[in-house]
Amino acid sequence: MSLIFRQLFDASSSTFTYIVGDSSDGSACIIDPVRDNAELYIRYVSQLQCRLLLSVETHVHADHISAGDTLRESTGCATRIGKESKVNCSSGFFSDGEKLQIGAITLVCWYTPGHTEDSYCFYNESTKQLFTGDTLLIRGSGRTDFQNGSAVHAYKSLQRLLQCSDDTIVYPGHDYHGLTMSTIGEERMYNPRLQFPNEQEFVSHMNSLNFPKPERMDIAVPANQACGKIVNNNYIG
Repeated sequence: MSLIFRQLFDASSSTFTYIVGDSSDGSACIIDPVRDNAELYIRYVSQLQCRLLLSVETHVHADHISAGDTLRESTGCATRIGKESKVNCSSGFFSDGEKLQIGAITLVCWYTPGHTEDSYCFYNESTKQLFTGDTLLIRGSGRTDFQNGSAVHAYKSLQRLLQCSDDTIVYPGHDYHGLTMSTIGEERMYNPRLQFPNEQEFVSHMNSLNFPKPERMDIAVPANQACGKIVNNNYIG
């Protein structure tokens, strides 16, 4: 197996999208694609001499519309999301512990609720790459105050991720400060959200935050629950 890996950035939503592929058979997967960049992804995957087999989401996003359905229509790839999302227009679901195979690459699905009730991370067993979505950010973590989020669940999910070795590479779903990657060791030492001595203090802190609602939430969440289908300017499933 020869790994193909690319990290792409959407400036409007500060979203990272990842392409993971196996050059030995030309298969590829895309993680958290943004609808506005669909043509870029298709062109880029072609230039990498790959075929897109799978598009996956770490959760139902509130800050951008997924390109999953657009990619499915354009390339024939499958789209999958965590079973807790109940997005019935997706090609299928995955659950905790399930393994997604892309050529010789294995991505293990870890259910990590807290930011939302349907949040997942993906772990590349062979490279120790951990795609954390909004569960763990660089020097931060996802908010827990909407989409059935839970600070209690977020704490438990973060503790699960901290069971990884320090050299595990962290690739988050977003970054707002120009940082592109980290490691579990770095986050263990320097992430303020991981310094609370117990669950109670973490939960108290998260519940005291007063973040504004994401600007596109009222559009993005319904659209992503309906796979981004648009008819007469309305999103439908």
